[in-house]
Amino acid sequence: MDFALTEEQRAIQDTFARFSDERIAPQAEALDHAHDYPRALVKELADLGFVGMRYPEEVGGSGADLTSLCLAVEEIARGSLSVAAAVTMQALMGTKFLQMLGNADIVERLFKPALRAEKIGAICMTEPNAGSDLGGIATSATKVEGGYVLRGQKIWITAAPQADFFTVFARAGAEKKLTIFLVERSFKGLVIGRSIEKMGVWALPTSELALDDCFVPDSHRLSKEEGDGESHLRKLLAEIRIVTGALALGVGRAALAHAIQYAGERQQFGKPINRYQMIQGRLAEMATPLEAATHLVRYAAWAKDSGLPHHKEAAMAKLFASETALQVCEQAARVYASYGYAMEYPIQRYLRDIRFTLIGGGTSDILKLIIAKELSE
Repeated sequence: MDFALTEEQRAIQDTFARFSDERIAPQAEALDHAHDYPRALVKELADLGFVGMRYPEEVGGSGADLTSLCLAVEEIARGSLSVAAAVTMQALMGTKFLQMLGNADIVERLFKPALRAEKIGAICMTEPNAGSDLGGIATSATKVEGGYVLRGQKIWITAAPQADFFTVFARAGAEKKLTIFLVERSFKGLVIGRSIEKMGVWALPTSELALDDCFVPDSHRLSKEEGDGESHLRKLLAEIRIVTGALALGVGRAALAHAIQYAGERQQFGKPINRYQMIQGRLAEMATPLEAATHLVRYAAWAKDSGLPHHKEAAMAKLFASETALQVCEQAARVYASYGYAMEYPIQRYLRDIRFTLIGGGTSDILKLIIAKELSE
């Protein structure tokens, strides 16, 4: 096993670390309180090649491996989880199915501009009664002349107010199996609903969405066959989980760095608090599992890049990284004591934002079930 970083991977890491320090972190608090999609930064990151990293050169990407993407994601999330989540959604779930399954017109007119962040994509799976349970998806697609009529409700749709197109999972055919459709914002019957107020990631708007007799032409059925949607989704799930682990690492690293800095500056009883063993122990208990989580995420990415079994490893990486980062943020707030509760310091933002990583890609309880199943087979 060898997943030491290559020179190219280190160059990617350095590029996005500098961008995070110089462009993202200084704006993070203002973006958070503006509650607005960070489109300008998403465009700048697209110009740096982030959105196209996992796509082949012939369609405008760079063909980078998953390890490289995770390194970039971690650095961006260190500056702002809202920005990292927005641009990662654009780079993966918002665009992947167009590249995998879209016709030439869709690729040229929507996918390629999306790699440049000139168009924004969103994915619509979650419904009021369907989250982890894909079997609960009730949105229907009825075949009519020239296309399909979609009816249903979606919820927790990231960047819905800004999106130009939506990848929608709905049930079609006699067996009512999951099928993937592309719905453009201009399509009649697509209705963006209320905004959902969230605890964290305030700069990433999330909304409800309705499909009210929305006609979708045959050319916009992305599924090659009715009912193949779940199989296509499963091809991407491991990558989503590994990248979500990288998102968590970035936030955890930011919280740890601020806690270390604050502990060296804060004076109590005549000396910096990092001279006290209780604080030293707390910092050690933050750094050690975070280092372990980093190795687990990179191992899962390396396994994926190497063509090795990685589905169990992806679930483990996402589970451990997100839960670890949550604990790191909690411990960082304790290092800050009362100031960890103050809005003027970034610790409160890390503590609010990190819970986002507990949800995307599968909740911790679902991931435990997946890991246990893999162990038993």
